[in-house]
Amino acid sequence: MAARILVIGSGGREHTLAWKLGQSHHVQQVLVAPGNAGTACSGKISNTAISISDHTALAQFCKDEKIEFVVVGPEAPLAAGIVGDLTSAGVRCFGPNAEAAQLESSKRFAKEFMDRHGIPTAQWRAFTKAEEACGFIMRADFPALVVKASGLAAGKGVIVAKSKEEACKAVQEIMQEKAFGAAGETIVVEELLEGEEVSCMCFTDGRTVVPMPPAQDHKRLLEGDLGPNTGGMGAYCPAPQVSKDLLLKIKNTVLQRTVDGMQQEGTPYTGVLYAGIMLTKDGPKVLEFNCRFGDPECQVILPLLKSDLYEMIQSTLDGSLGASPPIWLDDHTAVTVVMASKGYPGAYTKGMEITGFPEAQALGLEVFHAGTALKDGKVVTSGGRVLTVTAVRENLKLALEEAQKGLAVIKFEGAVYRKDIGFRAIAFLQQPRGLTYKGSGVDIEAGNMLVKKIQPLAKATSRPGCDVDLGGFAGLFDLKAAGFKDPLLASGTDGVGTKLKIAQLCNKHSTIGQDLVAMCVNDILAQGAEPLFFLDYFSCGKLDLSTTEAVIAGVSEACKEAGCALLGGETAEMPDMYPPGEYDLAGFAVGAMERDEKLPHLEQIVEEDTIVGIASSGLHSNGFSLVRKIVAQSSLEYSSPAPAGCGDQTLGDLLLTPTRIYSRSLLPVIRSGHVKAFAHITGGGLLENIPRVLPKKFGVDLDARTWRIPRVFSWLQQEGQLSEEEMARTFNCGVGAALVVSKSQTEQILREIQQRQEEAWVIGSVVACPKGSPRVKVKNLIEAMQMNGSVLVNGSLKTHFPAQPTKARVAVLISGTGSNLQALIDSTQDPNSSADIVVVISNKAAVAGLNKAERAGIPTRVINHKLYKNREEFDNAIDQVLEEFSTDIVCLAGFMRILSGPFVRKWDGKMLNIHPSLLPSFKGSNAHEQVLEAGVTITGCTVHFVAEDVDAGQIILQEAVPVKRGDTVATLSEKVKVAEHKIFPKALELVASGTVSLGKNGKICWAKEE
Repeated sequence: MAARILVIGSGGREHTLAWKLGQSHHVQQVLVAPGNAGTACSGKISNTAISISDHTALAQFCKDEKIEFVVVGPEAPLAAGIVGDLTSAGVRCFGPNAEAAQLESSKRFAKEFMDRHGIPTAQWRAFTKAEEACGFIMRADFPALVVKASGLAAGKGVIVAKSKEEACKAVQEIMQEKAFGAAGETIVVEELLEGEEVSCMCFTDGRTVVPMPPAQDHKRLLEGDLGPNTGGMGAYCPAPQVSKDLLLKIKNTVLQRTVDGMQQEGTPYTGVLYAGIMLTKDGPKVLEFNCRFGDPECQVILPLLKSDLYEMIQSTLDGSLGASPPIWLDDHTAVTVVMASKGYPGAYTKGMEITGFPEAQALGLEVFHAGTALKDGKVVTSGGRVLTVTAVRENLKLALEEAQKGLAVIKFEGAVYRKDIGFRAIAFLQQPRGLTYKGSGVDIEAGNMLVKKIQPLAKATSRPGCDVDLGGFAGLFDLKAAGFKDPLLASGTDGVGTKLKIAQLCNKHSTIGQDLVAMCVNDILAQGAEPLFFLDYFSCGKLDLSTTEAVIAGVSEACKEAGCALLGGETAEMPDMYPPGEYDLAGFAVGAMERDEKLPHLEQIVEEDTIVGIASSGLHSNGFSLVRKIVAQSSLEYSSPAPAGCGDQTLGDLLLTPTRIYSRSLLPVIRSGHVKAFAHITGGGLLENIPRVLPKKFGVDLDARTWRIPRVFSWLQQEGQLSEEEMARTFNCGVGAALVVSKSQTEQILREIQQRQEEAWVIGSVVACPKGSPRVKVKNLIEAMQMNGSVLVNGSLKTHFPAQPTKARVAVLISGTGSNLQALIDSTQDPNSSADIVVVISNKAAVAGLNKAERAGIPTRVINHKLYKNREEFDNAIDQVLEEFSTDIVCLAGFMRILSGPFVRKWDGKMLNIHPSLLPSFKGSNAHEQVLEAGVTITGCTVHFVAEDVDAGQIILQEAVPVKRGDTVATLSEKVKVAEHKIFPKALELVASGTVSLGKNGKICWAKEE
């Protein structure tokens, strides 16, 4: 392969990028625009004069020169939309688009984003008027001493003041004296955080986050971190202040949360994400985001990258980063020192000749050029930061010593540099540290905090016989109170196996708890037992509260579904036992049945008894070591779309479909007395589980054409070239459980199962089994996997997929971002949704909500209300579009126009709105202000049918939100918005499915429940 790459930029960062790309065997040439003296002609690397501001010409250049992809170094082109423009022209480009790059280009956007997504950061306020900013600084109840230009200021737009007066002076300099030009039209005033500042960067493909080793930059010009702020005078990597556990915490609470938040807001972020972090006593907090490699951090991070940077960028662009994480040079430290021109960061001289490059190279050092140029065959200075000298050695001290040797041989007049780069790390490493349990890796406080968080989750699983109250040494269960007279106890224990690895790779922990509960309670159901209580065991190397809480929340929800109490559990934090981010699970279930209800009834099973198969939800929790091997050898990643026929989801989500819990639905059937045996199809598949409930003289004959086999099994079989026996011995193949019933009772049992919303079929019969013969024979398994849902009924093939109900056609009306639009889109894309969004209508053009719809493939229409004489004409225009798309339901999602009476009456009972309060309280447009003025402690949101009177329609759903002391309109709005995203899709599903409707009497009417 002979790839040609274009790097945009002219600094030390871009020289480093070109240098690292040039090391790839895939790369023939690296062009740099505009570049510097270091990239002018160096092996595979050369400069090009193409303009980087004319994106149309640049795109044509890339096509003419057969550029495989473009790497954007600095922030300004990213903010100017270079990625979007090149991508639209068919040129692959590494970096975020302009909308995503607002994380760097607008400090205000970044701070609002962090508040929305719970990313830890300093307290702040934004201002467009200097006097208001100064007033805030003087009266703030925290040290408001950090003043930032909201826009891009080449890394220099931050002033850290020592007093309130100095902070006000900084406001004047930025806003009135225009120290940073237009970047300072809006400023952000922040709390001064105390601690160690570090740079944490990652590669991300929009879903997966792969952290780089943490680095520390030195911003001040002079040694001892004194003097004016600069773009950076040196850096080192890795920073010892950030342990592996702390880096994992930063990944989960900052980097991953940021990438997930951008995805949720419809602006996927790809490329390099840089978080400037302050390590405070309260934990890591974000100082700022950058949307590219830091400079000079790039000059110490990439020299430690053992992997091929070309391949890393390709994986990022392809969305397959999770399958090829980078490999870093262990047990080495990189140090880079910046040599700057005299006068920097103010006015400086140019044109000074630079010498000593061969001598530095002879010392084994890398010199990355920044502000350099070629003049008359000589390298001369042309910028403030001229170059960086980088050394990679076994430790920080050696690396710094080697870099200083380079500083001694490279010479130009007036050179300025620091000799103490890394001094904070050296001081950190020399600190005496007494041993503590927390320092050894076990955080008791975190464990206590977890218990507090999960106590209400466990409490919610209380049932007759058990009132859950975590915190004791043991839990109690009262069998008499549960209604048992002469009970037997049944117990089972299990885990989830390597399905956990996929959950951890996909960073999706909410469903794995159901797998754990299901595996245990389904096992004891085979004894005829009702699940009574459940205990969980969670073990990890380092406790991550958000991950553990998500897992236990899943366990709690599954216990409620199974009807058992989450009586207790154990959380074990065991340093060095598990790699960062990994954990293991085990569960223990206890159930009971009356003595005469115990299964199996071996003495009743006879030849020709029927085998009834109960549908699985998919793979359940077995065979995942083989599944992971198949995926690794396939062309798909866990983030790839699922194989055809497997629904609109990723492969990871498909494989993580939770195990079905059968106790609620099948226990009444089992207690009818007509079921002779129940087999849970778990590890060992069809071949090994059914014989466990049969007398030894019997086996079963099964015909795979008689049940529906989910498409995922066909994909696994074809991709892995698995034999029929391997499939039947490893997987459930679509049958999650099997019942043995007498032939005469079969139809009645099938009816009872189907009434309880389980899919079931007659899949075979009991047969005599001579000694030494296979106990289970499965015919036509491979053939059936190719039949696309057809099953054999009375000798003929029939499609057995349930008839797909017609989905309600939904139109969404917006005026801007469509505050709840993304939540509605996400919910209706679920294959099980009863609704389908067919059009999004806005009364304003070029708003973010239209972009969200277009990205989801939903048609859009713009109907500008200003073009119509009155409301009725405007509403008629909307109505015509609704009729064009055969709309059934209308959702108002941030639609800021009052609809006319005739329009509302036409769509009576078919139009939904959400209001940010618990109606009938606080109607109107300023609900949050009313709530705060009234001093209530509870507010929330309401989904209601639209009536002619404002906010007066019948209520469908409500969600409460607590009002806390200190809440503002902004904080309250964000909390309520989260609740809105939760209940609006639920309410739409209720109406679309026919569960809720507006009766003829004008009141809410609920469909009759089972």
